[in-house]
Amino acid sequence: MILFGSKKETVEKAVQKLKMESMEVEGFYPDLSNYAEIEKVVSKIQEKYGHIDILVNNAGISQRGFIEDIKIEDFDKIMELNVKAMFFMTKIITPIMKNQKKGVILNTSSMVSLYGQPSGIGYPTSKCAVNGFTLSLARELAPFHIRVNAVAPGIIDTDMVSNLPKEVIEPLIKTIPLGRIGKTTDIANAFLFLASDMASYISGIVLPVDGLARS
Repeated sequence: MILFGSKKETVEKAVQKLKMESMEVEGFYPDLSNYAEIEKVVSKIQEKYGHIDILVNNAGISQRGFIEDIKIEDFDKIMELNVKAMFFMTKIITPIMKNQKKGVILNTSSMVSLYGQPSGIGYPTSKCAVNGFTLSLARELAPFHIRVNAVAPGIIDTDMVSNLPKEVIEPLIKTIPLGRIGKTTDIANAFLFLASDMASYISGIVLPVDGLARS
C-alpha cells in the first residue's frame, strides 16, 4: 500500500500506525497541485512495484461561509485539491492501468453533492465535479477493464464532527432513518467492497453511505 498525505508528520504517523497492523505500507507527501511532482513520485512507485492496481482519490478540504463572504482564493483552493488533484493523479496513473488492462479508480464524493448544504458552496460544487468525473471516466475506461466508482459519505464520526456541540449533532441524527451518524469503518468497508472482485461488474456509480439521510 502506498499512502499520500499533505504533511510529512501526518504521513509518517499514519504509516507507523498501519505497520503496527502488520501492513506493508510506504508514505509520500507530494504537492498534489504540482503535476510534475506527482508524476515523479508515481514513476518511483511503478519502478519499484511494477504495477498499480487501485487508486483512491481521497484528498479534500471544505469551507463554510455565505457566497458573498467567500474569498476567490479560498474557492480556488478547494477546486485545486478536490478536483484538480484528482484529475492529476488519475491522468498520471491511467496509462499504467491501461497497459495492465485492469485497475480500479475510486473517488471520494459526498452526499452534499446530491442535496447541497446551507453555506459553503465550494465543497458541494467540487463534489458535483467528482461525480461527473467518475461517471464519464467509467465509460471512457471500461474498454480497458478499468472500473471507476465513487463513495458519497453522509455525516461521519470524524474528529471534526466529534468536536461539534450536542445541539448541532442531535438534530442531524434525527434526520437519519438508521438513527446514528456513520462510522469511519462504514466508509472504509464501502471502498473495500468497490475495490474488490465482489464489485467486478460495478462501474460508474456514486454509492451513498449515509444511513438514508437524503432529502
